[in-house]
Amino acid sequence: MPVTVHLDDLLRERRMSLTELSEEVGVTIANLSILKTGKAKAVRFSTLEAICRALDCQPGDILAFAAEEEVEDGQ
Repeated sequence: MPVTVHLDDLLRERRMSLTELSEEVGVTIANLSILKTGKAKAVRFSTLEAICRALDCQPGDILAFAAEEEVEDGQ
C-alpha cells in the first residue's frame, strides 16, 4: 500500500495507549485500530486534526506516501 500509517510509532514515542488516545479524541478504539493497521479506506479531517492535537504532531507525522516500485518488463 502506498500510504502508510505511523500511529503506532507516535503512540510509543508519546508513551500513550490506544485507549488513552481514543478517550482524548472521541474515536472508538476499533476505528483507531483500523487506522493504525493501515486498513482504513478513508480518514476524516476532523479525526486527523483531533489525533494531531492529542499527539502534538503534524498529519505528515502520521501518514506517509511511498510510490510502489514499478514491475520490470519480463518478470
